Amino acid sequence: MLNPGERLDQLLREKYEIIQNDDVFSFSTDALLLGEFTKIRNKDKVMDLCTGNGIIPLLLAYKSQSNIKGIEIQEALVEMAHRTIRHNHLDDRISIDLMDLKNVSNVYKPSTFDVVTVNPPYFKENQQMQHQKEAHKIARHEILCTLEDVVKASKHLLKQGGKLVMVHRAERLMDVLSAFRQYSIEPKRLKMVYSTPNKPEAVTILVEGRSGGQAGLKVEQPFYIYDANGEYSQEMKAVYYG
Repeated sequence: MLNPGERLDQLLREKYEIIQNDDVFSFSTDALLLGEFTKIRNKDKVMDLCTGNGIIPLLLAYKSQSNIKGIEIQEALVEMAHRTIRHNHLDDRISIDLMDLKNVSNVYKPSTFDVVTVNPPYFKENQQMQHQKEAHKIARHEILCTLEDVVKASKHLLKQGGKLVMVHRAERLMDVLSAFRQYSIEPKRLKMVYSTPNKPEAVTILVEGRSGGQAGLKVEQPFYIYDANGEYSQEMKAVYYG
């Protein structure tokens, strides 16, 4: 089942296993936070954009009985995700498509999904310090899709009143909120993620917007990954272990 360079990692709370390869893609804490932040119901139709090796669909499959689809542009990651889904016997609930999200309007009917989740590339294409491995560049830099591409695709996919849930870098908060409003997805929930209580600058943001929603943003309590002693916080332990 595993190819050279791959390993099988455990999701302890969810009791699933996922195929990872550091040379291609391995999920980060941000994916776990996005899965935790996302609210879904059992009958929701869910789409995960930039799905990578399928980590977000796995996390959401634990939370509900929803039908979950994913879109990923890198063929190697889609193939890994397919094997992970089969290994966890989730073929009847999760499906991953190999495609460019900029083409969703040619493949999916408009207003089809209740929830769209996305952990998009964070860094602008011309930003310095790009990662050397091509697969990492595509996953982390806006080479094959931009923030606007992601939000535009989400708007096409979402039903009226449907939710877009995104994790991104804190430094790009205004870019995210502006893109949401540009495509009539009103920001409704915002959570700031900090490394520790001792560091005043947020590192990550979690945002939920509603397609065609009314204005009114709820800023939730901040999330701390580590406590003051450098150990995982109680809330982070809950994400990992339940």
